[in-house]
Amino acid sequence: MRALKVLPLALALGAIPLTAAPQQQPTLNEVVEKIVAQEQAEVQSLRQYSPIVETYIQIMRPDKELGASPKGDKYFLGRAELAKGVELEPLLKGTRTKHNVMLDGLDSLFAMEFQPRGFLQMIYIDTTGFDRQHYKFDYVGREFLGEVRCLVFDLDPLSQKERGRFVGRIWVEDQNYHIVRFNGGYSGRSKTSYYFNFDSWRTNAGKNEWLPSFIYSEELGNGVEQSFRAQTRLWDYAPSDVREEQELSKVMVETPEQVKDQTETANDYSPLEEKRAWSRQAEDNVVSKMEHMGLIAPPGQVDKVLETVVNNLEVTNNLDIEPEVRCRVLMTSTLESFTMGHTIVLSRGLVDVLPDEASLAAILAHELGHVVLGHRMGTQYAFFNRLRFDEKETFHHFGFTHTPEEEEAATKEGVKLLQNSPYKDHLANAQLFLEALNARAKEIPNLVSPHLGNSVATGLSSSAAAATGAAQATAAKPTGNLIAALPIGGRIKVEPWDNQLQLLKSKPIGTVATGEVTPFELTPFVVYLTRQVDNAPKVVPAAISEKSDTDPRIPDPKP
Repeated sequence: MRALKVLPLALALGAIPLTAAPQQQPTLNEVVEKIVAQEQAEVQSLRQYSPIVETYIQIMRPDKELGASPKGDKYFLGRAELAKGVELEPLLKGTRTKHNVMLDGLDSLFAMEFQPRGFLQMIYIDTTGFDRQHYKFDYVGREFLGEVRCLVFDLDPLSQKERGRFVGRIWVEDQNYHIVRFNGGYSGRSKTSYYFNFDSWRTNAGKNEWLPSFIYSEELGNGVEQSFRAQTRLWDYAPSDVREEQELSKVMVETPEQVKDQTETANDYSPLEEKRAWSRQAEDNVVSKMEHMGLIAPPGQVDKVLETVVNNLEVTNNLDIEPEVRCRVLMTSTLESFTMGHTIVLSRGLVDVLPDEASLAAILAHELGHVVLGHRMGTQYAFFNRLRFDEKETFHHFGFTHTPEEEEAATKEGVKLLQNSPYKDHLANAQLFLEALNARAKEIPNLVSPHLGNSVATGLSSSAAAATGAAQATAAKPTGNLIAALPIGGRIKVEPWDNQLQLLKSKPIGTVATGEVTPFELTPFVVYLTRQVDNAPKVVPAAISEKSDTDPRIPDPKP
C-alpha cells in the first residue's frame, strides 16, 4: 500500500524540470510602488459598495480593580454610501451624525459628541495623498497575521504641517500587496476636532479583494480628552443582485419520476392548517426582508446551535409544536431577543456575551414560552405589498414587543420549561449572567436597549431567578472560576461579504486574572486572517531587502 502511494508522487516529481531559472525578486522601491498603486485602486474599488456600519462606543472611567469601566455608551447603525466618500445614512432614528462639544456636568469639563463619519473614515489610510510624495515608508520586517504572511512598514508623513495624514504601521499581504491592517492615527488636531487612535482590519472576500471589516479605537488615560473604547463593524458588502444570482444558480435536484398533477390522497388544507400557513407566510416574509437588508444573518452554524437548545427544551417537555420552531440571528451588537410567530430571534451581541449553554437556554426558554402560549405577531406582512418600504423605515415598520401580561405569562411558562430541561441543574450560571447584566445596565443603556423586541432582562430576570430557586437543592453552585458574561464579540465572527456567522474556535484561556475579563466590555480586534482558497491568486511571494532602497535582489525567505 505504501508503494502505491509513493509511485504517483514519484511520477509527478519526474515531470518537474531538474533546473529552474531563479526568479528575480522586487526591490524595496518596486514593492512600495506596488503597495501605493494597489491602495489607490482599493479606494476606487470600495466606491461600488454600501455596507452596513455599526459603531458601538463605551465611555470609560478609572477603576481601581478593573483599570477602567464603562460610565455610558453610544450606538450607531447606518448604511455607508462609499461612492460619496464617508457618507452615512442612519438606520436608527435619533442617531447624531454631526460633531459638537457639549457640557458634561461634574464628570469632566467637556465631553465629546462622537461623529460616526469619523469612525467610518478609519477604513482608509489616506484618500488624497497616499504616495511617495507625501509619505516615508520604512520597512520593518515580515509577520504572519493568521495564515497570511505580511510585509510590515512604518509610515510617516513627509510634511508635519498637514492635518489628516496617517502616522503608524501598515501590514501588506505579500502576494498582491493589499494593505490588510493599519494601526495608528491621523496627524493634526484643532479646538473643535480631534483624531482618535485606531487599529483597522480588512478581510479577504476572494477574487483578490480585501474589504474593511473591523476597526478598534480607544483613548484611555490621556488626561484631556474623554476616555473611551469603540468597535466599528462593517458587513453586507455583497450587492443584493449578486446574492440573488448565487441563490438562483444553486443546484436544484428534482425527482426523476414524472410529476403528477392529480392524486387520490387527501392534500387539501383544513381551516387550522390554512391559518397556520398564513401566519407562517407572514414570518417568512419578514425574515426574508430583514435578511435581504443585511439585518438578519443567513441560515448557518449559529442557528443550528440555537435550534439544538430549543429542541432539548421541547423534547424534555414533550412538546410537539407545529409549524416547527426556527431560530435566526439578528446581526447587531445590541442585546435583544424576540419572537416572530414560531421564529425565535437572538441578536449576535446577545449570543456573544452569554457565558454558557444554560444561560442561552434561559433566554430561549422565555421566547419558547411565547410560542407555546400562542403569542403571535400580526399577519399583515403576509401581504407582500406591506414590505415595500424604504430601508430607512425598517425599525419604524417592524416591532415585535409583547404586552406586560404576555411577558409575565411567557416567564412563567419559561420557568416550567427550564425545570423539566437538562439545564435545570446549571441555572445558577444564568443567574450570574443576570446579576452582571443588571449591575451594568445603567452604565451601558444603549447596549441593553432593544430596537425590535423586549429587553433581555425583562424575560430573563424572573425566569432564571425562579427556575434557579426551584432547583436550588440540586443546582450546581457557581465557583470562583466562572465568568458571568463575556466581552462583546466573545463567540461569533462575521463574514463581511455575505453576512455568514461562524462560532469562534479559540484556545482555552486558562487562568484569568481579576479584572482581566470584564462583562460586556469592548476589546481590541485581533483577526485571524485567511485567504478564500478557491479564489486565492497563485503568485510567488515577494522578498524585500532589509538593507537599503538600492540593495540587489535577494532570495525569498523560507515561510
